[in-house]
Amino acid sequence: MVVIVLVVAVTTRSRGGAPTTTTSSTTTTTTTTVTPTTTPPRAPFAVGAVTFVITEPATATTGARTIPVTVRYPAIGTPGTARSGLTPLRSAGPYPLVVFSQGFDIAPETYSGLLNAWTAAGFVVADPAYPYTSPNAPGGVIRTDIVHHPTDLNYLITTLISDNAQAGDALNGLIDPKEIGVVGQSDGGDVSLAVAANTCCRDTRISATVLLSGAELSWFHGSYFSAGSTPLLVVQGTNDLTMNPVACSVTLYNEAPSPKYYLAMIGQNHLSAYVPPGPARNVVAAVSIDFLNAYLRHDPAALAAIPSAGTQPGLSTITGAPSVAAVPGTCPGAPTA
Repeated sequence: MVVIVLVVAVTTRSRGGAPTTTTSSTTTTTTTTVTPTTTPPRAPFAVGAVTFVITEPATATTGARTIPVTVRYPAIGTPGTARSGLTPLRSAGPYPLVVFSQGFDIAPETYSGLLNAWTAAGFVVADPAYPYTSPNAPGGVIRTDIVHHPTDLNYLITTLISDNAQAGDALNGLIDPKEIGVVGQSDGGDVSLAVAANTCCRDTRISATVLLSGAELSWFHGSYFSAGSTPLLVVQGTNDLTMNPVACSVTLYNEAPSPKYYLAMIGQNHLSAYVPPGPARNVVAAVSIDFLNAYLRHDPAALAAIPSAGTQPGLSTITGAPSVAAVPGTCPGAPTA
């Protein structure tokens, strides 16, 4: 209860005379009511999912391309595995968009543990099944089709941003179109690096890149890092000896401008830190979430957490140094100059 005493100057006009001023005291009683505020929902969120197909128009070099896509989004409900049909949690959005590109001949949903973790942390996560490099592709898989994937990825981003702006669309209002990241594993990492740092295909809408055993690839005609790059997180299994040798990740990391991080997963092979559940995948999830929060949400606490999240005795080491020690060997398929 707040009591306020007001001194009010009252102007009156006497009949037939000049105005006169008198002063009166008025006591006013005011009751102040405090309305409780509602704390916005915070991660971890429930994970909803919607699956649809986009058709990319024909170009001078390709016919029309049909691309199935699953999009995960923070939802109303209990955190857990992804479920279709959940109501989107719009009150905590809009959320940064992350587009994930899978390895050659591997279904995107193989990585569902990481996809769910990123979504539960507050990202909209899209995982396209690229033509000709996903299992069960009509006519079989064709690895060289990877050269078309940067264009596929760019078109998907444009489509999702458009859907986000459409009233009544399942994704309406969920995506922050100014904050977009890409993540890729193996050949999918090659695609992600191309759209982040190669003059052939760079998409300037992308603000952060995570490479899970990715590499530079000479099939993408252009130069890497000559026209800039997004902040970069490079993840590499130290026991990945044939599919993506350590030399691939070390080479691209040392060429990349800062800010960048190199996360070495001790004793892990090409997939073991990304697919099966366990401590190794937990490290990758934690570090990648901190990295994405740092560069897509501009969260200084997340940036500060990256070194401790990536330093796990017996599991992982991490550095943000300008370079890491060179290793013997070459990277198959990498540019030679």
